[in-house]
Amino acid sequence: MTLTIAEALLEGSKQLRVAGVSESRREAASLLAGVLGKDLTFLITRAELLLSDEEIAKFRRQLVRRGGGEPLQYISGVREFFGLEFEVDPGVLIPRPETESLVETALSLIPNAGAAPLICDMGTGTGCIAISLLHERPRARALAVDISPAAARVAARNAAQHQVGERMNLVIADCFAAFQAGRCFDMIVANPPYISDGDWEGLQREVRDHEPRLALTSGPDGLNMIGRLIREAPDFLLRDGYLLMEIGYEQRAAVERMIDPLVWTLVAIHNDLQGIPRTVVLRKVQGNQEQSGN
Repeated sequence: MTLTIAEALLEGSKQLRVAGVSESRREAASLLAGVLGKDLTFLITRAELLLSDEEIAKFRRQLVRRGGGEPLQYISGVREFFGLEFEVDPGVLIPRPETESLVETALSLIPNAGAAPLICDMGTGTGCIAISLLHERPRARALAVDISPAAARVAARNAAQHQVGERMNLVIADCFAAFQAGRCFDMIVANPPYISDGDWEGLQREVRDHEPRLALTSGPDGLNMIGRLIREAPDFLLRDGYLLMEIGYEQRAAVERMIDPLVWTLVAIHNDLQGIPRTVVLRKVQGNQEQSGN
């Protein structure tokens, strides 16, 4: 059987729509573009081009996977973030657009392109946060930490792909557990897990059934890792160093209550594009630990 690009898109869109996939035509087009190694414009301008049997078979296999709930990004193996393309697989969280605001905020705090800060990316996953920062600040260095060896391997490949591997060291560890207390980082950035355990079953099937739970949930209120970062980060930050974190929906008030004003200055909590409080910016209070002698 022969199919043109237009006919394949019609078939794919219908199949995904029946399977309950929203924006079925767009997703079918993304899958087909990936199969052909072309962009979406090519599909439009060459709609009458006949596909090979191999291309049809591969496209149909991917439609079955997407119809079963597997995220498009895991099928394609890539995700764009902050203008860069990152490898993704089921061992890592798929980067979200809202996390780009964390990168933008971090860059605003390192305004000098000649600055050479040492940044810690806690729970690095794909490495998208650290790599994006290093890409924009060519003298910066980063330590990327993740508890998952599989995630660390993906982050290493992404760092190499974007030619920042020499400035990014990877550590497999549970948060700060592998570190000795000492003030060394100019900035700690994190997109920690912040979904409550009770909300897990109610998540979209693409998330619940395919993305790593360890990167998503954090205790009964979703605040376990956020609280740990707030408590432990000061021991690893230089004077006036920053902690930047992404937080979840309706967590602002709870996070504000965790902040000890003797340790932190709450610089800002920035909303995302939907108006949801998303990026917390804390600055270590000057000399709090040095003055205490700790």
